[in-house]
Amino acid sequence: MKQRGKHFGITTALALMLALGQVAGCATSGGGPVAQAIDDATITAGVRTALGRDPSLKVSELDVETVQGVVQLSGFVNSADSVAAAASVARTVKGVKSVRNDLRLK
Repeated sequence: MKQRGKHFGITTALALMLALGQVAGCATSGGGPVAQAIDDATITAGVRTALGRDPSLKVSELDVETVQGVVQLSGFVNSADSVAAAASVARTVKGVKSVRNDLRLK
């Protein structure tokens, strides 16, 4: 009975290592879902930082989401100039493929 438990533990450990290797492989291959999620999160953070540098924009009232490099801006701003400025700033961030601007005037 002890042999069976030991064998089960080794099998479980090997399966776990294989699964972790697959996830790590996706993250380092540059094309897997884990890598894309990390890239999108990095882009979102970059856009938020860039928007925060613009004194005319209130970042707390803006939402930024990124999916496969496409940035979506939503929320409320005070002027049409701010709508255009936010999109322009977002486009300057490395990795942004396009910007979907859903900002609205207050």
